[in-house]
Amino acid sequence: MPEPLLAPRNGLPPLVTSNEELAKVISELAKGHGPIAIDAERASGYRYSQRAYLIQIFRRDGGLHLIDPIVANDRQLWKQMSDDFADQEWIIHASTQDLACLREVGLEPQILFDTELGGRLAGCERVGLGPLVESMLDLSLAKEHSAVDWSLRPLKEEWLNYAALDVDVLVDLRDKVAALLESQGKLQWAEEEFASILVAPAPAPRTDPWRRTSGMHKIRDRQTLTIIRDMWNARAEFAQEIDISSGRVFNDDSLVELATKRPKEINDFAHILTKRTRLTSHPIERWFDIYRASLITPLAQQPELRVPSKELPPVKIWAQRNAPGYARITHARAAVAAVAEELGMPTENLLSPELLRRLCWSDPVADVASELLSLGARPWQVALVSAAIAPTLLETTPLVTETPEASLAPEAEVEES
Repeated sequence: MPEPLLAPRNGLPPLVTSNEELAKVISELAKGHGPIAIDAERASGYRYSQRAYLIQIFRRDGGLHLIDPIVANDRQLWKQMSDDFADQEWIIHASTQDLACLREVGLEPQILFDTELGGRLAGCERVGLGPLVESMLDLSLAKEHSAVDWSLRPLKEEWLNYAALDVDVLVDLRDKVAALLESQGKLQWAEEEFASILVAPAPAPRTDPWRRTSGMHKIRDRQTLTIIRDMWNARAEFAQEIDISSGRVFNDDSLVELATKRPKEINDFAHILTKRTRLTSHPIERWFDIYRASLITPLAQQPELRVPSKELPPVKIWAQRNAPGYARITHARAAVAAVAEELGMPTENLLSPELLRRLCWSDPVADVASELLSLGARPWQVALVSAAIAPTLLETTPLVTETPEASLAPEAEVEES
């Protein structure tokens, strides 16, 4: 039975709430040694922005620190911290979730160890922070405050205690995960993955993000789609203005109901829009004007019901769209899955399913390894899978027993051409 860890092992430190205190944190960290564990708390689901509302840092002999970046906000100090420890490893659990908000305050790690990704590559069954700490360190972390609104002030002591635990054991966890990777001969692979995260470009903005509104399957005409587009954009603009998540302004169900019922009076409009809201005040007249304008939008300015997709279609329809490609991918998936099983890691971490789809969609290439590299695979991945994939690209008959979709990363839903 894991031992419950109810508080930081050296006590809960005071919250850093000024730039003067932040400067002292940098000095304290400099007295320590080894890697730096860091975590951030955002207010996802509450706020429009993805900024950090609390940053937790721990270093052996350098102390545990809880910092409020809203008031300890001197970007030069944060940059100094980043520069002073640029030659040190920074430990982040599920780093892709936190790197953006850390960079926003001025922190730019140069050497990364991601304990969540490391656990995946090592074949750990559960890689959330709590389960991984339980399996690796035999400790149980309290997680009852995982969904609080970190933008609220003052921050409650029990929240800070919860947040502190996330970094208090993170260096110990890193050592255990690294040792496991080393014993499996995977540490160098993991280091390639960590380095690739640091240089990965920011995701490109979605094209027409309003098309992902929940309930779009109910929309049958371009006029209704126009209302969805215009009101979705108005909601996003307002949400950004007051920094509250779009879904708390009004949710997608209300948006679709509004677009399909098309109320004529402002009172009926307001009733639909505000019956599922978290706000006490709405710019109803502003939105009603946008809504009425969308009703008289000329056809030439209305969005198409379906748009050509730049993405590959889902594999389930390849048999009709691209039969040779379908044959190739059924065999290629099975080959990659076999290698992944032998190595004891998830298939999607051995090779991106999207990358494999792109490789198989087109006619076979002469040099599979070079093509994989050009598509974005890391050298360690290419070394492990290229020889297994190469013969599958010559297959012309689909594999009857295909690798189950459930064992692969889910495919993105795309608009059909």
